[in-house]
Amino acid sequence: MSTEEDPVLEQVTPLLERFRSDVEAVVPLVALWAHGSLALGDYQVGRSDLDLVALVGAAPTDAQQEELRSVHGRLIAEVPLARTLHCTYVPRGAESDPARAHPTWAQGEWFERPVTPVSRRELALGAAVLSGPPPGGLLPEVSDQELAGFVRAELADYWLRVTGDAKAALWLQDIWVDLGMLTFARASVTLRDGRLITKREALEELRSLGAPAEVVDDIRRRRYRTDLLVDPSGSADWPARRAELAREFVRTGITRLLAHQGGLPPEASADTGPAR
Repeated sequence: MSTEEDPVLEQVTPLLERFRSDVEAVVPLVALWAHGSLALGDYQVGRSDLDLVALVGAAPTDAQQEELRSVHGRLIAEVPLARTLHCTYVPRGAESDPARAHPTWAQGEWFERPVTPVSRRELALGAAVLSGPPPGGLLPEVSDQELAGFVRAELADYWLRVTGDAKAALWLQDIWVDLGMLTFARASVTLRDGRLITKREALEELRSLGAPAEVVDDIRRRRYRTDLLVDPSGSADWPARRAELAREFVRTGITRLLAHQGGLPPEASADTGPAR
């Protein structure tokens, strides 16, 4: 990856190069790709995740998986930025099965999950190739129908439940306000136009959707370090007020969007249900 094309990469390249080297010492690495903000030009150091997919020669053994967990743990202990590094390990020969779950490190945990249709579409649109061949022709293509179906399911089965009263306390946290608002805006564009947009573009979409301006400005200020003429964050009641504004906007928006898309599953409107 050339740092001359994008100066921000100078801050993450040492971490990515070390990660690649450490992974290669554990498993045969065929390719390493970045998607999401880093690949699509909206990466914010320390705020954005480093979303990676590693294509490896064979399914990691239990011992190799334990070593890979140690790789992530050591990096986090020595390089704080590594806390944002997520990676799914896809064995060669299994990459053509879009439903298959693969060993994954994300949010400080080791578990298994598939490479989602959104991630595969991001990789197809413009993966940052950190090692090996590009993903084109190696990962299954994502049809517009598959992408839309996945987005609708995420909204109905997960995000709508998270906006219920039982989960109201979550929205006092920055991460839930940011992720909920931006995810809804991005999903709206995908279901309307079949496109994926960046978080920066999602902020503009939120304005066009009539989102509370003070919440949108708050997200922009924290993500892009912009100054506001009026900054409400110093107000004692701001966290609670922001939480209610964001939660109500996202809940109402998802309900209307899913209804417009062909009907809202009755069970999706319940306030109960575990957050993932």
